[in-house]
Amino acid sequence: MKKEPNLKNIKLLALDVDGVLTDGTIIIGPDGRDSKPFNSLDGHGIRMWKRAGLEAALVTGRSSEAVSFRAKELGVEHVFQDCHHKLPVVESLLERLGLSPDNLAYMGDDLTDLPCMRYAGFAAAVANAVEEVKSYADYVTAAGGGKGAVREVIEHILKNTGKWQELIERYLK
Repeated sequence: MKKEPNLKNIKLLALDVDGVLTDGTIIIGPDGRDSKPFNSLDGHGIRMWKRAGLEAALVTGRSSEAVSFRAKELGVEHVFQDCHHKLPVVESLLERLGLSPDNLAYMGDDLTDLPCMRYAGFAAAVANAVEEVKSYADYVTAAGGGKGAVREVIEHILKNTGKWQELIERYLK
């Protein structure tokens, strides 16, 4: 049985892309390039996460210029694409950042995310994740992938660690 996560330990949020940051839809044009619909609430949430001094990473099995562009736009420095075995990549990133599994929050939706979710100190699944993923999650969102689920997890962590109120003060002045 997994121990209760200590959200105050979380320093890195690693996200799957297709099905988490997007609704899983992949639109491929006649030139073979894809496009993805990203949610602005998720994007603002990631900016707030970074503003809190925390790290973010994208870990995806596909390779897409849209992901690279969105990551750059949001200031996400750790981007791993065409990654079919995600856990070794995540382990390496933690080592490079001097972090432990207890410092990791991982969010996924499909079976390829299970190794990282089981390894992480805190695991989240989107509402429309497959049942096996939901069963290993510490938190299952009310929102589906690409519909504000990432923002929901970010708010959950930041509110439960006392960081949220300070971050929203700039909007309340």
